[in-house]
Amino acid sequence: MTLPLHFSDEVAAARDAGAPIVALESTIITHGMPFPQNVETARAVEAVIRENGAVPATIAVLDGNLHIGLNDAQLDALGQAKGVAKLSRADLAACIATGGTGATTVAATMIAAHLAGISVFATGGIGGVHRGAEASFDISADLRELSKTPVTVVAAGAKAILDLPKTLEVLETLGVPVIAYGQDSFPAFWSRTSDLAAPLRMDSADQIAAAAKTRAFMGLEGGQLVANPIPEDAEIPREVITPVIEEALAAAEAEGISAKKVTPYLLDRIFHATEGASLVANIALVKNNARLAAEIARALVGA
Repeated sequence: MTLPLHFSDEVAAARDAGAPIVALESTIITHGMPFPQNVETARAVEAVIRENGAVPATIAVLDGNLHIGLNDAQLDALGQAKGVAKLSRADLAACIATGGTGATTVAATMIAAHLAGISVFATGGIGGVHRGAEASFDISADLRELSKTPVTVVAAGAKAILDLPKTLEVLETLGVPVIAYGQDSFPAFWSRTSDLAAPLRMDSADQIAAAAKTRAFMGLEGGQLVANPIPEDAEIPREVITPVIEEALAAAEAEGISAKKVTPYLLDRIFHATEGASLVANIALVKNNARLAAEIARALVGA
């Protein structure tokens, strides 16, 4: 059996040249915002990676083919597609096997990146332990994937709608290095800081790359999470965003929203409650993560 793995021309050339590559997920395109803003944002994030000396590889499953890097036509088509599956570890292979089309979450993007030989991935925020998980058992597959797959994931922490203390506890239990970039506090997605101390701190892309190489040399399983705080001029302070999150969570519970529908519901509700400010902040933090990821990718290949 041959895996239907397809590289864009740009990514194929970068692989042949040994150039730094940064993986990007595709759920931000299909489940994060409407067309054409979703495609415009995806292209802007790719541009940031190129400007910082690396090659972007947006990952998605199209008609049963696992694409590592999308061309302009594919990106436009994905941005307008309806009924696109949201893929994680559990359903990635099934989507490929049945000829489906799906967008990759953090976990699925990590798997695909590793298959493609890409060791750095930029995203917005990882999934984690949902509030009330002690009753619902709702815990993102992203956390276990970080403990299994050797990819460095750059995010603005975990999504602030989650139970951040429990998310950090699970990451610690799974042995995942959680590295705050340039500060001691664990960032909280839309806000630069939280009341949680980051387990580790590093202040340069070189240090983060060296840590990844050392883990590989020691034979330690899994990747590492780099928590990169949102730029100061783009953040929404905790005292502003916290009551908005609490209201959205209460509404989700009242409406019986559960499983994969929770995060899109909450993000949409917060978007409207903040009159779009949450989305503006989200775009800023993704670009910021792409910039750092490109620096780490360059450090890993010695570029």
